This record gives sequence, C-alpha cells and structure tokens, in this order.
Amino acid sequence: MISLILKEKTKQEHDKTEESLQSKKIFDRSYTLEDYKNLLIHNYFLISKYEPQVNKFLHKYPELKLDVRRKIIAITTDLHNLKVDINNDFIANNLDNEAEAFGALYVMEGSTLGGNVIAKQLRKNPEFENIEFNYFGVYGENTGPYWREFKSIIDEKITQEQYNDCVAGAKKAYQLLA
Repeated sequence: MISLILKEKTKQEHDKTEESLQSKKIFDRSYTLEDYKNLLIHNYFLISKYEPQVNKFLHKYPELKLDVRRKIIAITTDLHNLKVDINNDFIANNLDNEAEAFGALYVMEGSTLGGNVIAKQLRKNPEFENIEFNYFGVYGENTGPYWREFKSIIDEKITQEQYNDCVAGAKKAYQLLA
C-alpha cells in the first residue's frame, strides 16, 4: 500500500521538516508568534504552489473532493489576520504527473492532520489566545475522517508502477515545506 510506503520512504524528509520548523517548541509552549508566522509562510508556499497542480492532475477523481480540500483561502486569511506579507517569488519543482500529484497531496493532507494537533497545542499557549487557526483547523472535526478517506483513495489509485513517482512528488512537497 502506497500510503505505508510514503510514510517509510519520506520519514527523513518529514523529520527534517519538523526540525526546521521547530515543531518541538510547540509542545513545550516556547513557540512564539514569529515561529508560527514562519510556519504559516512555509505552508503557504506548499499550498500556493502545489494545490493548483494537484487540482490539474487529479480533478478527474471526484471521490477526492478536491473542492473541500482546498486550503489557500484559509491560509491566506490567517496570514492576512497576522499582517504577514508574502513574497511569492519562490522557486519549486513542478509536479510532472498524476502519481507525483498524489504524493504532494499526501504531504498536504498529512500537514492538515498534523495542523489539527498544532492548533490544539497552540491554543494552550497564552501567546495564541486571540489567534484564529483557519488553516490548521480547516477540516474541523472531519480531519481524521478526511485523512483516512484520502489514504484509502491513494492506496486504491496508485499502482505499483507509479510508486516511485508518487514518492518523488511527496519529496518535492517536503522540500518546499522545509
């Protein structure tokens, strides 16, 4: 199953991303508003670059509910509320095919799953008491079910011949996120 292979083959990238975005500080409550803004900026780059490409490659799969999975408005709202200006002149590798798009979506959906935990932890930090978490709370109570649904779809749609491309797409997404 590709969802398990993705987890295994991108563990190093996942761990590097968590380290570069200082995820441990979220749990010890030393995470600052500036740290959070930086986290949002990195996620914005991921979403703004790959969400349109994922939609282009995967729109033919209505079961993915891509219209529900769109996050660009939620993240731009959070950035606007925090008065963060974005320089959109960044360079990222394009996705080359459907399997790479599935891999990138795996990272974006996994980020949403992790974002739910992030928002819950930051709400315990007094520095974040007046912060809205539109992006990290985008699915609300549907976060777990959407994740399981996505994993089921990717495991069904990605063939063994597409595994390498799918992993490559996930690695491209992690590279942009980190």
